[in-house]
Amino acid sequence: MLHRDRVKLPKYVYPPEEWRIVEKKFYPRLLEGSESIFSIGNGYLGLRGNFEEGAPVFQHGTFINGFYESWPIVYGELAFGFAKHGQTIVNAMDAKTLKLYVDDEPFFLPTANLIRFERVLDMRQGFLDRDILWETPAGKQVSIRSQRITSFVNRHLAAISYEVTVLNADAPVVISSEMFLARTIQPLPEDPRLARAFKEQILMPRLHVSRDRRILIGHQTKTSRMSCVCGVDHVIELESPWSSQTSASEYAGKVVFSINAKAGQPIRLVKFITYHTSHTSAAEELADRAQWSLDRALGRGFAAMQAGQKQYLDDFWQRSDLQVDMLHKEPERNLEVQQAIRFSLFHILQAAGRAEGAGVPAKGLTGHAYEGHYFWDMEIYVLPFLIYTSPQIAKNILMFRYSMLPKARQRAREVNQKGALFPWRTINGEEASAYYAAGTAQYHINADIIYALMKYVHATGDTDLLYNQGAEMLVETARLWNDLGFYSGRRQGRFCIQGVTGPDEYNTVVDNNTYTNLMARENLLYAVETVETLYERHPERFDQLVDRTQLSMQEVAEWKKAARQMYIPYDEEMGIHPQDDSFLDKEEWDFANTPSDKYPLLLHHHPLVIYRHRVIKQADMVLAMFLLSHVFSEADKRRNFDFYDPLTTGDSSLSVGIQSILAAELGYLDKALRYARYSVLMDLGDVGDNVRDGVHIASMGAVWMVFVCGFAGMRDYRGALTFDPHLSKRIASIRFQLTVFGRVLAVEMNQAAATYTLRQGEELKLRHQGDEICLTAEAPVVTVPIK
Repeated sequence: MLHRDRVKLPKYVYPPEEWRIVEKKFYPRLLEGSESIFSIGNGYLGLRGNFEEGAPVFQHGTFINGFYESWPIVYGELAFGFAKHGQTIVNAMDAKTLKLYVDDEPFFLPTANLIRFERVLDMRQGFLDRDILWETPAGKQVSIRSQRITSFVNRHLAAISYEVTVLNADAPVVISSEMFLARTIQPLPEDPRLARAFKEQILMPRLHVSRDRRILIGHQTKTSRMSCVCGVDHVIELESPWSSQTSASEYAGKVVFSINAKAGQPIRLVKFITYHTSHTSAAEELADRAQWSLDRALGRGFAAMQAGQKQYLDDFWQRSDLQVDMLHKEPERNLEVQQAIRFSLFHILQAAGRAEGAGVPAKGLTGHAYEGHYFWDMEIYVLPFLIYTSPQIAKNILMFRYSMLPKARQRAREVNQKGALFPWRTINGEEASAYYAAGTAQYHINADIIYALMKYVHATGDTDLLYNQGAEMLVETARLWNDLGFYSGRRQGRFCIQGVTGPDEYNTVVDNNTYTNLMARENLLYAVETVETLYERHPERFDQLVDRTQLSMQEVAEWKKAARQMYIPYDEEMGIHPQDDSFLDKEEWDFANTPSDKYPLLLHHHPLVIYRHRVIKQADMVLAMFLLSHVFSEADKRRNFDFYDPLTTGDSSLSVGIQSILAAELGYLDKALRYARYSVLMDLGDVGDNVRDGVHIASMGAVWMVFVCGFAGMRDYRGALTFDPHLSKRIASIRFQLTVFGRVLAVEMNQAAATYTLRQGEELKLRHQGDEICLTAEAPVVTVPIK
């Protein structure tokens, strides 16, 4: 059920192209959202798509993954075990600004006479380009071309190439290259998805240095005590006479270039930008690192940076591209879908590519909504794509989760449990959710992390990570589940888990959420399997695990029993799995009399009103049927889907992609395609009316799953790779690659047949609609009909 149409972008401004997001005119009506859409980043550093001139602007944004300020959570009524400290990503020094003056008149987009304007997010090469022809009131025509890069090769580095040419006259030109601290000033938001605003200054000055055309400015956060240094330096190429002046203060700096421009002679300025952050190092040391980064950038030059970016993106797209050909009478519709798919994959890379020692924020580094926090989205929605296309990045994210284990153990103690409880939302590993009903109560995050670990290990064969870091997480999460649940006499001795919240946040603190119980069982079984394997086959590693966790095999026996006795709700009369013990007893929401402008419900109704009703924010049972497909018969899936789909509001961007996957599996292909379109256009179509606050990274991960797991029908439980295609009649073909155990598998499907090609590796086995296929180096290609 969807209650808001996508925004249809005017084609004369935003023509669809396969590899580029193009803006053909200055279009202030969509300024807010375009800042998110035209953002560039590398997983460590993100630059919001603000104009070089610094205005007009909705929200300046320069975000460094994991650079945060902490603050005390203030409760009207405090209770034991409540989270104590929040964390918010900090809007760092903004160094994107390059102000232009011709004849001492400023170039200002809203008032400028623009003969030509084009802005392009080049997803194939990783550039943000802009090309403008401006006619001044004096009739002078000025060409302004810029290119912005955040480097994937050197994650601390960004650069802007800025070229100005006065075409038809001589003129005095001034370019002011600026850096400043853009504070976010806003009242406490009524929308809980937005970020906290700090009323006071949270970045304390530590240093500011300027020399020649280089500036370094360093700060330390007031409470979290994190340090950050931003540095800039410049290279200018021109034939005309010029001079420069440099100045810097605690919160701002600028290098002003004055040029006596000659007609037709280009002025090319390259601005190199670097950021370094640390929990432990002082600003002075970070300044040294910034100096090294800038020295290296100046030595190698902008062309080398371009080449490195192109090479990195070539490699990414070779591994990761997903091509979908639609059967449309209008070719533009096909381009629109392909563009949106690549936009999603590109933004996942920008959010995760170099996120080393950090996670993937819900908005990536495109906005500060959700405070820059990491959620379960990372494991369930983003990691599947990365596991099969960029396994090293997936490994880095799992290693980051492992680094949170000490604080997860501490959090479990705080809520009176054994083992470890990973935070529902966090930056530094501490729970940052002030609303326990939709935060801490979502214990399923433990099982979500372990599910992702299991998927990664089965797809890569990386047992070193499993036995070293994974086993420790498995032990502590299994302890949590064993301690959280109990054997209920009222449920014939079944193991029950009460007082939890599943993925659906419109039904909180419930008993026996089916998703949670199923995923907890999976968590327990994988823990048993892994520990028993270590005990029987790797005694030295087992001893190390015991040393780190004080594990006893009696515990393992208890986990096995809990898993076997896990209570899974089922209603015999209706033939469905209730979402939880009380869900079927609630009054159904009056959808017929709820106008579309009253969605999302969370912004228009008190939580208690929502909790009393049978209404769903996002896929819960439907998600369980996708992740644990083997548990359910086709008849069970159909009855469950038919029951839950009409109750799902789509108030979360996480939902519609999962609904599409199950609809495709069940043969509801028109519905699957309709949901897929909403999923694909979540940001470019601004389906949630909030792209201005940042893009939806988890929904972008779902886009990949919609086509690979939905229409192509891939399943991979415990490493068994299977395909059961369900292509809509409006999909001509799907093409993608998977990396499995170091082998590279290319998949191409059309309405009649599927072709599987082993592009790298000696042998790979898979199943197509139940039939086994064995690909080898000698016989690498097999084509089979789709039944």
